[in-house]
Amino acid sequence: MQDTIQKLRSIANDATLSPAQKRHYLSLEAENMLPYPTLDAETQEALDQRVICDMYEGHAPYKPRYVLPDYSIVLAQGSEYLELPAPETLDEAINTLMIAYHHVPSVTGIPVYIGRLDHLLLPFCDDISDEDLYEKIKLFWRYLDRTLPDAFMHANIGPTDNRVARAILRVDAELKQIAPNLTFLYDPQASGDEILAIASNNIVECCKPHIANHPVHAAAFDERGYGIVSCYNVLPIAGGASTLTRINLKEVALRSSGEDDFFAHQLPRYLDLNFRLTQSRIDYLFNESNFFQSFLVEERWIEADRFTAMFGVFAMAEAVNALQEKEARAGRYGFDEEANALGHRISAVLAKAVDGRPLNNAWRGRALLHSQAGLSDDVKATPGVRIPYGTEPDPVTHVEALSPHHQYYSSGISEILTVDESVRNNPEAIQQLCKGAFARGFREFTVNVASNDLVRVTGYMVRLSDIRKFKEQQGSRTNTTVLGAEAADVTGILDRKPRVVGNELYPGHSQ
Repeated sequence: MQDTIQKLRSIANDATLSPAQKRHYLSLEAENMLPYPTLDAETQEALDQRVICDMYEGHAPYKPRYVLPDYSIVLAQGSEYLELPAPETLDEAINTLMIAYHHVPSVTGIPVYIGRLDHLLLPFCDDISDEDLYEKIKLFWRYLDRTLPDAFMHANIGPTDNRVARAILRVDAELKQIAPNLTFLYDPQASGDEILAIASNNIVECCKPHIANHPVHAAAFDERGYGIVSCYNVLPIAGGASTLTRINLKEVALRSSGEDDFFAHQLPRYLDLNFRLTQSRIDYLFNESNFFQSFLVEERWIEADRFTAMFGVFAMAEAVNALQEKEARAGRYGFDEEANALGHRISAVLAKAVDGRPLNNAWRGRALLHSQAGLSDDVKATPGVRIPYGTEPDPVTHVEALSPHHQYYSSGISEILTVDESVRNNPEAIQQLCKGAFARGFREFTVNVASNDLVRVTGYMVRLSDIRKFKEQQGSRTNTTVLGAEAADVTGILDRKPRVVGNELYPGHSQ
């Protein structure tokens, strides 16, 4: 108890934390004083050893990890609970959203999804000039970053080329804020090259937006649609993710005598244990927390049967390399065809296992496989199925090595291609690289430009200047700076190799 009191006191007295940040950390400590949801001894042991992982979501899952409200509901009918009439003007629509966001929970305490904003706001823009629209979006964008200062907050735009999407891209490039994160849903049949070029230029300016392969994502969901949230997580609209659990593939490989043992015994065992962990957390949320008694359900912002579970994996690179060594093979993940094929085989086995395992209280009765972006304290374990930092090959080799994985990870997979600042002289290369990656099956396209202050960590944004200030004990008004600073020290995110990009990759072109 004395240790607990000392820890709580250290949070309360931390000079680098704001009062709001102190409140959040103190609440996490209080939650984790409660008993954990019931686990059998074997699952508990695997969790304690962190071969499987609960992402430190907390001992009492009283809210889902990610919530994706259908904000069109509140814009159409208002909210009885919040005493909000249905908005009639753009100002009223933006104000309604601003209020709604403060009532949407998530694992971070900040809404991780703020909607497909162009789709939501376009109906209110008929009598608004382009310049007035820009000014209103700019104020809205600044409000979001200053009052919800968390890089896991995420907006979507697209796939159409429209006034609101263009205004958002213009403002985002100008303000260069860490929040909100942004994804442009690209569809070659609906988007057009002009707005893709604008998005590519934005990437040069501020490393945003992510660009998502909309036709591929849409095919994995239903007519209600999907949203991309937090980093690059893809989930059903009006639902979300009850939990995200994950398997450390590196640790599974290290516990295997070789490739045959990995596939026949160790991987199936830890898959089963992670499913048990997942179901236990879902059971608490649905059966004990009373979360689904909230006004969000009563007013149809969300529906209980649209919540899934994200079944995550990470450290694919280290797992493949460990198995290669056990089989006395020299090839390494990302560079060798045999090693890459082994990784692709692992992904296929994972997908089959997740698709074949029923879960109670999960959308369509199954979890969704996820290439998980890692935690800031993951040591020598590369996020998801990525190539280890500092060893990345040229962009073409990079895309070709990883593209076969993308078909399996319907709830999100992302690579970060770090390119040299010379791309500023040829931003069209990003557009061409994106098209080529999508032609090879990429679900998500993400680029860091090496000279930018605003960069991606694993999927969320951080300013390098903020990290420097944080390390000088100046604190940060942004909740996620601490994660970026820790990741820079522990996981080597700043070791990514910037590559020069030319016109290397076109749809249908191979080298």
